[in-house]
Amino acid sequence: MYGLRQFHLIKWLREERQSRKLILFIVFVALLLDNMLLTVVVPIIPSYLYHLDESTDTMFKNDTLSQQSPPAAFHSIVSLYDNTVRSSSSNTTARSTDLAPTSPATTALPQNSSECPQSTSKLLNENVKVGMLFASKATVQLLTNPFIGPLTNRIGYQLPIFAGFCIMFISTIMFAFSSSYALLFFARSLQGVGSSCSSVAGMGMLASVYTDDEERGHAIGIALGGLALGVLVGPPFGSVMYEFVGKTAPFLILAFLAVFDGALQLFVLQPTKVEPESQKGTPLLTLMKDPYILIAAGAICFGNMAIAMMEPTLPIWMMETMCARKWQLGVAFLPASISYLIGTNIFATLAHKMGRWLCALIGMVVVGISVICVPFARDIYGLIVPNFGVGFAIGMVDSSMMPIMGYLVDLRHVSVYGSVYAIADVAFCMGFALGPSIGGSIAESIGFPWLMTLIGIVDIFFAPLCIFLRNPPGQEEKIVKEQENNIW
Repeated sequence: MYGLRQFHLIKWLREERQSRKLILFIVFVALLLDNMLLTVVVPIIPSYLYHLDESTDTMFKNDTLSQQSPPAAFHSIVSLYDNTVRSSSSNTTARSTDLAPTSPATTALPQNSSECPQSTSKLLNENVKVGMLFASKATVQLLTNPFIGPLTNRIGYQLPIFAGFCIMFISTIMFAFSSSYALLFFARSLQGVGSSCSSVAGMGMLASVYTDDEERGHAIGIALGGLALGVLVGPPFGSVMYEFVGKTAPFLILAFLAVFDGALQLFVLQPTKVEPESQKGTPLLTLMKDPYILIAAGAICFGNMAIAMMEPTLPIWMMETMCARKWQLGVAFLPASISYLIGTNIFATLAHKMGRWLCALIGMVVVGISVICVPFARDIYGLIVPNFGVGFAIGMVDSSMMPIMGYLVDLRHVSVYGSVYAIADVAFCMGFALGPSIGGSIAESIGFPWLMTLIGIVDIFFAPLCIFLRNPPGQEEKIVKEQENNIW
């Protein structure tokens, strides 16, 4: 009976191999896993690095104190079995309380590891380290995207998206077993290469199989739902697993899910086949000079930069001002993740009806206002409303601007989508590269509240530019205008 069901499943997969829904499901799962790995580290890394540095500093102090101790100390023997101090000479006496602070058994870990951190200044210094680590993924992805976009035009989308899975799997395993900042940094950077392959090839594949503008917007909205679900599940999943099981467990579970996605890709997409596009796409530089594409990319960049700045700095601010526990550091992002999932699903269809430019404009304003309200929270419950507003508004922006990218290429250029979604992903990555790296430094210099105010004002001032996307000229209109300018 089991063998018969398995046969029917394989038969169905073969028949549905070119099904648009199955391709949409594969892209959905790829974006889900990518963004789960992206966000599962958000609550883990700040706390893990802080306690790693605490342990290192404690060991260093122990070594220094043991070297600077007076000669009489050599007559005292510390028992590691019961932490008592015995004198080796009848003339020398020592109290266990005097030497207890220098005993490795009593100082190897921070005294209050799950509550308020002992050193506020050290915690503020973590902003920069955590920010650089988080930004490394987006920075590498930013550098890789200009190569992946044109590559998909030459060899098709199947091989790059499968390569993305392989790289993501290696990155996930590295995260599970890395115990130093350097290895974590490398794993995060490697993830950037895999994400570039998955997101650019995935979005390009959807745009090529969903040719109708409204259908494409709906499909991209569902795919962004995978992104949203990854962002939704990642932080609370990571924080709870880290608190109760350990650092390794969440990454091993993600690695197992990645293997499932890879097997599905291998069977359905047949990534060994090279399928170049039938027509030559518009060069990447030409697309980057298009002002309408730049406005759409800017909305994606600045909208996502708001949440990107919060990722490394909000957990540290919570540890500093709220004495937040480990599990709370990830749960704080839950309202933003839920509302992003709701926003992308609602506006995937609604944005087409109300006007995607208007949807993005309202979204940018709401992002700015919500971000400015974040520092007014006094406990984790006070973060619910502003974080919900941030996630919902970013969902409005992303579900509007991603389909507009494909629409602008159809309207003004050649309908080949690898390069334009490389630009969209570059914009997304710039937000997540500049956000944590700049945000960490600014938070250290002027404080978290002023950082949130700054990015909120930038989003509000950028919003009116979305009006230009209301009725962009097509290729024919563009040619006519150029000819008129030449005559004059």
